[in-house]
Order: sequence, then C-alpha cells, then structure tokens
Amino acid sequence: MGIILNIETSTKNCSVSVSDGTEILAFKELNEGKFSHAEKLHSFILEVLEVAELEMKDLDAVAVSKGPGSYTGLRIGVSTAKGLCYALNIPLISIATLKCLALQIPANTYDYMVPLLDARRMEVYSAVFDSHHIEVRETKAEIIDQESFTELLEKGKVCFLGDGAEKCADVIKHKNALFLAGKYPSSHEMAILADDKFKDKAFEDLAYFEPFYLKDFVAGKPKKYF
Repeated sequence: MGIILNIETSTKNCSVSVSDGTEILAFKELNEGKFSHAEKLHSFILEVLEVAELEMKDLDAVAVSKGPGSYTGLRIGVSTAKGLCYALNIPLISIATLKCLALQIPANTYDYMVPLLDARRMEVYSAVFDSHHIEVRETKAEIIDQESFTELLEKGKVCFLGDGAEKCADVIKHKNALFLAGKYPSSHEMAILADDKFKDKAFEDLAYFEPFYLKDFVAGKPKKYF
C-alpha cells in the first residue's frame, strides 16, 4: 500500500483525494458549472492533506486522470501532478478517465456500461465496459446518431453515464438503454485503480508523459469587434 494523492480535472469537476491503499483518507471536489481548476486545485490539495493529517513528504505517489476530456483541465491536472512528483521525487501514476467514471456504477448492475464525456455538438468520448468493469471496446471520439451502440443494445442492458449521456438520450431510443446524465469523473474512484498501479509499479515517465487528448486542440477564432 502507499499514500497516494489523486487528482481529477478532466471535466468541470475539480476533484482531489488522498488515499492509503484503497481507503480514502480525505476527499474534496467542486463542480460549479465552470472550470475553476486553476483557482481551486492547489488549495484542495492542501485541504485534503490537512484533513488526513499528512504532509507533502508523506506522499508515496501522485495519480492523475489522463483523459480524454477538457484540454485545459487535463493540462492543469497533469502539470500540477508532474510538478509535485518532480519536487518530491515520487512516481506519477496515470488513470484512464473513462474507466474511473465507469466505476461509479456497481459491478453486475448492467450488462454493459458506456461512460460518455461531452466533446461538443453531437460528439462524445466513449468506451465500453462489461458488467465487471473490464474494457471491451477502446476509447473513441464519435458522433452520436440513432444507430449508435445498436449492436451493443441488442445484447443486453446498457447504462450510459456522464455529462455526454443527456445528448445521447435525445437520440438513442432503445428499451435496453438507461441514461445517467449527472455523473462526472471523480478522484474518489481513482483510489482503487491507483493502488493497483502502485503495487505493479506501473509508473509514467515524468519527462515524456502527456495527457490523452484523443483529439487535437483547436483554438477558437478571435472575435471581430468592427
């Protein structure tokens, strides 16, 4: 077991926890409808350490949600995690964002779980997990239409969850589909995944690790005022 700081900033949810093995010692998150990671993240880190009665030097590793998700959110989370690891000389652990989101649904509840993150317009980031949280289809960026996930839905009950679930509910009409829109990736579910990787020493290279953006970042066009 190890003392691990878990950081999740891939969506509007700014979430931090500190865990000992799979036990959550302290947890703090805020989803106020806008990205506040730059203002909140560092104070959340200090707060969870204080609640857990720990200091930075007590950490054995830092785990960070690697994506996909918000370009800006991922950059903030990964930059913070890498900075802490460099300063403390401890390993960096990356956690698949959609796997973390899928863990919010208990095992054996549905035949399949499809975590969905909103990627603008009718596009989502998605992956498919079976009833035991085993990934059976890799992460993709895809356009949602009436035929999306039809083959999967014919096989059994499917739970679609995440901030991309609402747009899917407007398009996918199938008796085997259930939609849970009010779900966001959280550092709370990161502990079990981070602990497994810590035990296996599945650490990232600090010099070369980058978030899993899935899509290239596209800057908006500057506004014209005249």
